[in-house]
Amino acid sequence: MSKPGTDIARRGLMLVLSSPSGAGKTTLSRLLLEADPNIRMSVSVTTRTPRPGEVDGEDYRFVDEATFLQMRDRDELLEWAEVFGNYYGTPAGPVEEALAAGRDMLFDIDWQGTQQLQESAGNDLVRVFILPPSARALEERLKKRAQDPPEVVAKRMAEASSEISHWAEYDYVVVNHEVEESLAAIRTILSAERLKRQRGIGLNAFVRSIQSEL
Repeated sequence: MSKPGTDIARRGLMLVLSSPSGAGKTTLSRLLLEADPNIRMSVSVTTRTPRPGEVDGEDYRFVDEATFLQMRDRDELLEWAEVFGNYYGTPAGPVEEALAAGRDMLFDIDWQGTQQLQESAGNDLVRVFILPPSARALEERLKKRAQDPPEVVAKRMAEASSEISHWAEYDYVVVNHEVEESLAAIRTILSAERLKRQRGIGLNAFVRSIQSEL
């Protein structure tokens, strides 16, 4: 038997993690998904080539450019952006279904996508920006990742300053010194945001039930 109040209907939220490439948002996203069964990753569509180990339909939905542009033109995407010559976007249907059912969705997207989500999502959105502890640490992480050639690493470093300049548009900022500490901070943010009054769509009925018994 559940404790009183634990089954109050709640609208899900959209948790966005953004950072310059290499600052750790993908690692933190994966660890959060492993630690919290109540949040799921929003699967974006992209035109880029899959990286080693990535699975179509799980990491991304990989499509060609023509398919992506059709989805965009039909307003089937909550947000979309072109990053380093590739398109990325978030399908709207699966997200709204999840939120209405009280499930939380995690987004690993950049500042451009976050701005677009803010326009359409409103109070459903929780924005967290991940900062590297230093520029040197960011470069070392990009090189250690060994997924991109040197010229791409250089390009990502050149773009980092522009991406970091959008940090103040986010609700929370986490400096990723240590992964476990950063994960704990994100989980604290998530716990607090789940308790916000506006997400408790069943609160009115619950409060009335209490009042009727007084």
